[in-house]
Parts: sequence; C-alpha cells; structure tokens
Amino acid sequence: MKDKKISVVEIINKFSLQVLAGNAEDKYITVSDIKRPGIELAGFWKYFAPERVQLLGRTEISFLQELDRPTLKERIKRFLSYDLSCIIIARNLEVPDILIKEADKRAIPLLRTPISTTRFLSLLTNYLEEVLAPEKTIHGVLVDIYGIGVLISGKSGIGKSETAIQLVKRGHRLVADDVIIVKKIGERELIGMAPEVSRYFLEIRGIGIINVRTLFGAGAVQDSSVINMIAKLEFWDEDKFYERLGLDNNYDTIMGIDIPEVIIPVKPGRNLAMVLEVAAMNMRMKSMGYNAALDFSAKVNDKMRGR
Repeated sequence: MKDKKISVVEIINKFSLQVLAGNAEDKYITVSDIKRPGIELAGFWKYFAPERVQLLGRTEISFLQELDRPTLKERIKRFLSYDLSCIIIARNLEVPDILIKEADKRAIPLLRTPISTTRFLSLLTNYLEEVLAPEKTIHGVLVDIYGIGVLISGKSGIGKSETAIQLVKRGHRLVADDVIIVKKIGERELIGMAPEVSRYFLEIRGIGIINVRTLFGAGAVQDSSVINMIAKLEFWDEDKFYERLGLDNNYDTIMGIDIPEVIIPVKPGRNLAMVLEVAAMNMRMKSMGYNAALDFSAKVNDKMRGR
C-alpha cells in the first residue's frame, strides 16, 4: 500500500469552486476526513485537526459574525496559523474580510461553493474516500457475475482466464485479468479494477492477448466492481476433503477485510463457469438472508426428530 494525495487544484476543478483568496498550486489533501471547526473558532483548540479540509457553513460563519472585532481577529489568526490545505465556505456565504485578508497573507486557499453545507460535506467525503483510498495490487481475475464481484484466484495455468472467457460468453462482465488494483473504501468494502494499460485485455495461453470489449462488446466489460467473494481454484486432490454441505464459512483477508471464500477443485470435464455462476447466485441468496445449507440441515434435523 502507498500513501496518496490529491491537489487542491483538482478539488477546485472537480467541484467548480470559487477562489476567494490564497494560492492552491502547492497545496495537497492527504486525508478524507473533513473538519467543521466550530468548537475551535469558539476558542478550544486541543483536538483541532489541521490536516483535514476545513469546511465552514452557516453555523460557523454566523458565529464569526457575532464576535467583536478584536476577538474575531484573534480567532482567525489562530485558525490560519496552522498549515491548512484549504478552507471551503458553503452556501455562497459572505466571508469576513479579515478571513480573506489573512488567507491571502498566508497563501492558504479560501474557496467557496453554492452547495449546502451538509450536501457538500457528503459529496466531498465520498470523492476523497475514493481518490485517497489505500490500494494494493494482487493477481487473479475479477468478474462480475449476476452483480456479485468474484475474484478468481489460483496457481498460474489452472484456467482462471479461460474460465473468465466462458463467463463472458454466458453474459457476465470482465473487470480485470491477471493484475488487479484493489482499493479499500472505508472499513468494509474493497473495489477492484484493472490498471489503465491492461483494461479490457485478457490473456489466453495458446492464443495470446485479446480485447474483450472489442470481441464481445461494451456489455462484456466493467471498469470496477466490489469484491464480494473469492473463488480459489485448485487442482483436484483425491485425498483432500472438499466442502459438500456449505455449513462452514471460509474467509480470506485482503487489506484487513474478510472476504467469503470458496475452494473450487478443478479436474478435466468440470464446467467451472457454471460452478462459479451457482456460487455467485448462492452468495446473493445468503446476502438476502437465505442459506440453503442451513435450510437443508434444519429439515434433516426436523425429519430425524419426527422419527
């Protein structure tokens, strides 16, 4: 994983922000959290987080306007004494002249948006969480099957890409082949995508590189997908026990998040595409609250008690 940052200029362009003062050229945002500095402007600075984007709404601006001039000047100077990435004013609110003057003096970008405070807070947080999300690169094939993002893993040569092509021919969508960039969104979700250079391409041994979008159409590919489950392919081992009922839940951990995993034994003649379709549909049923293995087990137990 690597640290990421986004320039304030990109935020200005993304949300069409008005620049009131300061210089955004060398300013960067490194965290997705946003700070509304109400308690700090009231004089309590102990837990201030200057590394965050500072967002001022109607509450903060109204409070500043109620302060006498000496107190206002003292609070603004203290506020801008930190190395802030930027300050954003919501609702196109009028800004105290001392704030504009001090922001210009210290080259801190002072920006403004017509969007309401709560709405802009949500928009900017979602955008920053996606852009600044920690990421890592893993190997495998990611396919969207019935809306379930299935990460197909396994040793080289076991048939991951061939299985993906079979799934594409059955109407599902390829997200990434071989190299997958995984982003951690929040604490519960992983998003997988292909690197720009290899997007829509897939390698089949004996044939070479193919462009899935060109061969099968735009409906056969997808730019990104949540990773909902892992299907680990492994060569069939006659001496190994494979799950038959599905009562036990297995997981693999990626970037600290547990992802449900199924082990799929591979041997000649087995239709892996169909097996993965069933696995994806079964995962959807579980997410909707129905577990076929538990239902079957309960019916067997009821039958045994009846006897």
